[in-house]
Amino acid sequence: MHFKYFEWDERFAAPDGKSPFDTLWDLFQQLLTISSGDVSQALKWLTELDNEYDITGQFDDGYSLSDFIDELKERGYIDKDREGSGLIITKKTERSIRKRSLEEVFKNLEKGGLGSHKSPHTGRGLERQPETRKWTQGDDIGQIDSVGTMLNMLNHSSIDAFNLQEDDLEVYETDHYTSVATVLLIDLSHSMILYGEDRITPAKKVAMALSELIMNNYAKDSLDIVAFGNEAWQIAVDDLPYLKVGPYHTNTKQGLEVARHILQRKKYANKQIFMITDGKPSCMIENGRLYKNSFGLDRKIVNKVLDEAVKCRRDQITITTFMIAQDPYLQSFVREMTEANKGKAYFASLDDLGGYIFEDYIQNRKKNVK
Repeated sequence: MHFKYFEWDERFAAPDGKSPFDTLWDLFQQLLTISSGDVSQALKWLTELDNEYDITGQFDDGYSLSDFIDELKERGYIDKDREGSGLIITKKTERSIRKRSLEEVFKNLEKGGLGSHKSPHTGRGLERQPETRKWTQGDDIGQIDSVGTMLNMLNHSSIDAFNLQEDDLEVYETDHYTSVATVLLIDLSHSMILYGEDRITPAKKVAMALSELIMNNYAKDSLDIVAFGNEAWQIAVDDLPYLKVGPYHTNTKQGLEVARHILQRKKYANKQIFMITDGKPSCMIENGRLYKNSFGLDRKIVNKVLDEAVKCRRDQITITTFMIAQDPYLQSFVREMTEANKGKAYFASLDDLGGYIFEDYIQNRKKNVK
């Protein structure tokens, strides 16, 4: 595996009011995400960073990495594995990493980097829109447009008498949040770490952030996660930090098929698939064997993927593809699949991925109330 390194972030070298533990904990969680939950590897990288940038040397009380490891154990963030020969992260750490991922996505949204994409800091229930319409029986009187209603009344009233009629009443259009069943598809093919670019770590962060958002803010929604490489398989939310890219091809067809079968069992009016991928479909299962072709877009494979997209459309399952590769050749395939499903596609950079997914998730929970 190859990594692309960036300029050192001085936030980790200067505590800036943070305790020594919190400073190292923030960095350690990032390293755990990159290492797919491998504590030994994350601690090795942390030690290398400390040797190069003297992170602990800037702590006034002589706090060391050994102190940090001891505190991790005391706080219940790491524990010995079953054999007692190594260290593993705990459920507490898994939750903390998901929470940190959610905070990171929101922080990026608050920077306003997506322009017209709004930050999804909204509550449940009704959201008032600027458009208005005539009041009808059963409308919430709390949504009455008082200015528009008064102007309608004045149009047929005299100076001596105001005459408010039912037809004068104007109400604001509102959006109502509905429950939705989502399957998140994550590409684990080899191309997700190809050419020195780590694409799987941002994908995992967004997946963890989305799961944390749904579990804490939208309890009536459902989220299932499916990973796909040569085959597709369902994983639990707790497994997200441990996801690794493998020497896999890309079985997009089976990924969509597994997601569709999951959603068929859901008793939700709104069903959707979010797919994070950077590559073309390059394999499928045929007669119990793996058929693969990594060169170009094999129409035999592509047509099977398009067939699956059409099946999803017939089941009223929308596919939203988040393409994190800039190759126009691959983007043309995504557009073809999107047209077959009547879904949506975003061609997002790794930095913008979380913003696009969160904005789209919130929008898909809303329906217009007439």
